[in-house]
Amino acid sequence: MAKLNCVDLDKFMDDFARLEQNITAAHSRSSSLEIMLEDANRLRTFGLTKEKSLSEEKEVLLVTVRRLQQTLQEQCNLREENERLKSDVLDLKQQNERTREVGEAELQRLVSKLQAEEKRHTVELEAVRQRCSREVEDARREAVMQLEEKEAEKKELLQEKDLNLEEMKKRLKDQEKERQSELLKLQMEFGAKLARVQSSAQRSQQQQGSSPLPHSVFKRKLQFFQEEKNKEVTALRQRIRELEENQRVCSLKRRKL
Repeated sequence: MAKLNCVDLDKFMDDFARLEQNITAAHSRSSSLEIMLEDANRLRTFGLTKEKSLSEEKEVLLVTVRRLQQTLQEQCNLREENERLKSDVLDLKQQNERTREVGEAELQRLVSKLQAEEKRHTVELEAVRQRCSREVEDARREAVMQLEEKEAEKKELLQEKDLNLEEMKKRLKDQEKERQSELLKLQMEFGAKLARVQSSAQRSQQQQGSSPLPHSVFKRKLQFFQEEKNKEVTALRQRIRELEENQRVCSLKRRKL
């Protein structure tokens, strides 16, 4: 019994010390692991944030790449279109060259034809000119004959008009003399009447003492008669001037003929 209850304290203390060391080491490792876990969590969070940022950047880059691909495709299409247009332009130049050659040949043909037509027209024109000259000469001779006949008729008519004009002038002068005589006679009669009226008015004034009759009435009547006669005389003189002008124009025409 004494042997069973015997405990080796040194060994127990050593074991206890080792246990404490193990516990301390475990605590140390646990603290280190916690720190590492926190670091790992931070790294994970940073990694997720970085992943998200990279994902967004990737999307932007993908959009840019697609746009660049589209731009490159458009450039390729434009190059193809440019090549096609160059080919079309070359074809058009060749076609224009052929058209120009054909046009020059056609122009040369038309020039030759035009020269031939011009010669033919020149010959025809000369024939027409000669025929027209003959016709004009015949027409001129005929016109001269007609003019001579008309001139003779006009001379007769002008002579007749001159005689009529002289007769009309004489008649107008006679009429003017008659009107002047009539006007003088009217003035004399009016003067006599005016003298009688004035004498009667004076006698009436002396007998009745009334105011004399106004002389303005008689003066206005006399003035009216004189104006009427002057108008007639002016009209006659105007008619004479017109007849003389007509005679002068007719004389000028006759001289020209």
